[in-house]
Amino acid sequence: MKAQSNRKLSVKLSGFAGIFLLIGAVSPAIAQNAPEYLSQNPEWFPGIYKPYVVQKIPQVDLGNTPAVTQLVQDGKIRISLAQLRASVRENNLDILSSNTTAKYAETDLVRVKGGGAPRGGAGVQIPSSLFSGAIGAGVGGGGGLGGFSGGAISGGARQVVGYARGSYDPSLALGFSIDRTTSPLNSLVVSGLPEVSTDSTAFQARYSQAFTPGTSLSVAFNNMRQRSTQRFLLYNPSFVSQLSISVTQQLLSGFGRAIGRRFLDVVDNERKIVKEVVRQQEHATLAQAESAYWNLAAAGERVQVAEQSLAVAQLFLEETRQKEEFGVLSGLEVVTAESEVAARERDLVTARTTLRMREVDLKNMISKNFDGVFGMLSIEPTDVLPQPDAADIPKLEDALAAAMKNRPEIVQTETNILTQDIAVKYSKDLLKPSLLVFANFNSSGLYGNRTLIDAQGNPALFPGGMSQALRQVRNWSYPEYAVGFSFSLNIRNRTAEADYYRSKLEKKQTELNAQNTRNTIAMEVRKALIGLEQSRAQVEAAEEAARLSEETLKAESARQSEGVSIPYEVIRRQRDMLSARFAAIQARADYARALVEMRRVMGKDN
Repeated sequence: MKAQSNRKLSVKLSGFAGIFLLIGAVSPAIAQNAPEYLSQNPEWFPGIYKPYVVQKIPQVDLGNTPAVTQLVQDGKIRISLAQLRASVRENNLDILSSNTTAKYAETDLVRVKGGGAPRGGAGVQIPSSLFSGAIGAGVGGGGGLGGFSGGAISGGARQVVGYARGSYDPSLALGFSIDRTTSPLNSLVVSGLPEVSTDSTAFQARYSQAFTPGTSLSVAFNNMRQRSTQRFLLYNPSFVSQLSISVTQQLLSGFGRAIGRRFLDVVDNERKIVKEVVRQQEHATLAQAESAYWNLAAAGERVQVAEQSLAVAQLFLEETRQKEEFGVLSGLEVVTAESEVAARERDLVTARTTLRMREVDLKNMISKNFDGVFGMLSIEPTDVLPQPDAADIPKLEDALAAAMKNRPEIVQTETNILTQDIAVKYSKDLLKPSLLVFANFNSSGLYGNRTLIDAQGNPALFPGGMSQALRQVRNWSYPEYAVGFSFSLNIRNRTAEADYYRSKLEKKQTELNAQNTRNTIAMEVRKALIGLEQSRAQVEAAEEAARLSEETLKAESARQSEGVSIPYEVIRRQRDMLSARFAAIQARADYARALVEMRRVMGKDN
């Protein structure tokens, strides 16, 4: 008896395994694959456990790239403008952070492929109207198993109801139960006994999935083995099997790929936007780094000018002391010359301090960290401050056209309008009533051990089990076919109307923001062009002033040597020349930064 029971259990488990294989064969054909960098198992079948295993995420690398360490030469960091740009792209934390947050869009892509709603982020806002009916799961309905009873097979008619199931990611639900029930009865007519004991073993499985055209598919298999002490059963133990296939289709609200793919289309736009956000961050950071580079170059030239001015002041002090020894000049003139040397030493200290501060600024932009030896080295720019060139100044029309074509903000605003169009289309679809058509195909089977009385009046056992019940299911021996529709109309429909009007207003606001962005860019281009023209004129004027100041100093020094002028006038001319040379350096630095700003506002990739 025990061997027979084990054999039946083996048959039953083999039947369950067949159902698992059936579902497993269907699932991978319609599963959505995650990008490889988000999942080490994009082809998840047959390794179906891998999506539920935590994958290792690479740690943040805070070490500088070799491109930075290779800049060190002869105890200095020698860097050109091209090397600066490469180092900033590879090591600047602002750019690296922007690249990391941009990958949020890739996680949203995986999420919406599974039927979830995108989360946005990284400068991307998802229109609120897209979340009507999609908060949380995004799309799809429940995937529960429902109920099942061994005595449910009857010839009675019933009302069939269809509803959408599942999400874009296939779902599989399994259930297994063992039950023993003993019940007292108030009649002997049905069972022939005053009490009945029933042993039941049940297995349930359901596969469901939704598709973008508004279609959903559900395949369910239920199986139960039941043994009872009732006397008048046809089969005991009995095997009840049922296969149910349900297909639903939205025909009004929710119909069509444009509605079902709304989040997929939104995420496509999101990926475009975050790409431009990264490019915008890169442009801004490179502009800051190049400005810092030219500030450092200007600070280096100021140090050189301060050293030369100090050397001139010291030489003048020595000459004044010699003349004071010969009685040509008074001691007051020596004190004045000494005061000038002290002032030039002060200027040199200030220039060197500024140079070190500019080095720190630049190191912070070209490296992830500048601890250790790298932080103690000085930086030497190999490119010199540019000289004004008429070719550097573009025409206003050309600059505006380039900016409107290349600026990342333009692409962002135009893509945001496309996203709002998706939201308007979806909110308009929600104005429609809901009309769902469905079709159900069910096949049932019932079999088990039968005890019959032969011609001599002796009981004869005819064994049967799950294989016969499954054959009945497979052959559709006891079929059920059902079709129908479900229509739902929201009278007055005020909620959907409000959402639609809001989506239209949000699109209008986005269009206004887009025009404001264009106006802002045009204003930036005009200001940058004016600044570049003024900087060019200032460089020419400052260099001419420095040249004239140097000639004036030479003339005053010659007059002082002839005894026509006094030392104070020479010192005053020295101060004027120093101020003029500092002003010329500052004008050239301003011109270099104006060139950087002109390229930035035009959206040029360096």
